[in-house]
Amino acid sequence: MEFETEPGFFVRGDAWGNPANPPVLLLHGGGQTRHSWGDTAQVLADAGWYAIALDARGHGDSDWSLESHYSLDYLASDLRSVASQLSQKPALVGASMGGMTALIAEGERPPDTESICTAIVLVDIAPRTEQKGIERIFAFMSGNLNGFASLDEAAEAVAAYLPHRPRPSDHSRLEKNLRLREGPTGALRYYWHWDPKMLALWRQNTGPLQQTRNEERLYQAAHALSVPTLIVRGGMSDVVSDKIVAEFLDAVPHVRSVNVAEAGHMVAGDSNHAFTRAVIEFLTNIE
Repeated sequence: MEFETEPGFFVRGDAWGNPANPPVLLLHGGGQTRHSWGDTAQVLADAGWYAIALDARGHGDSDWSLESHYSLDYLASDLRSVASQLSQKPALVGASMGGMTALIAEGERPPDTESICTAIVLVDIAPRTEQKGIERIFAFMSGNLNGFASLDEAAEAVAAYLPHRPRPSDHSRLEKNLRLREGPTGALRYYWHWDPKMLALWRQNTGPLQQTRNEERLYQAAHALSVPTLIVRGGMSDVVSDKIVAEFLDAVPHVRSVNVAEAGHMVAGDSNHAFTRAVIEFLTNIE
């Protein structure tokens, strides 16, 4: 599928299920692609939803911005545009960056306009995050900008970053998150399927002052939410702690929460079936 979100600019994704069913948009995290959801989209489709997994701008097969327009404002604008092109309002399931995008897109919609969605699921993301966990993500993304000589080398890097996750014997899913192209020496190398220009922009937004402004903005957006909202935390997450979830629930009482015990920040990939069950239970009970 593809959606034109700006003149000549396209966001792309895959769809599962009957288009007449209630839609669910799956929004991945920074540096990931639509393939990060494992079997979630198929299970949602089997349970009666129309599941669409999108590549965010600058990621995967969606267009990359020549002007480095990768801020939350542009991501949220894309999401509002995609939602408006569907025949029904979607539920939004957003991991990390995708969750922040959903918060801003719905929570900052213009006054006196309808909600763009029926519900929001925040996957291991809240208005405030643990800086240590964010720095670990940046270190992983920054450490492999020169690509990999082989899929095995890429798998080693992922295994070092996610030591708690069993290492798959099949690299087919990993390969979907990489691009094979010519490196500086002319040899073919595997590169992550996202625009490295995003990293510099994200770095600018992680200083103490900017981080405080981001937290305030995300909390304001969360307070403005009127649709049912769920936060799913990975029990082993170093990005969203129990304390942060408790603060979020105190500040925005209508938000519900679920803890997936055996998962880290990459909840859908770490414990896909438990995560998907939690999403289906939430979406079923709000209809």
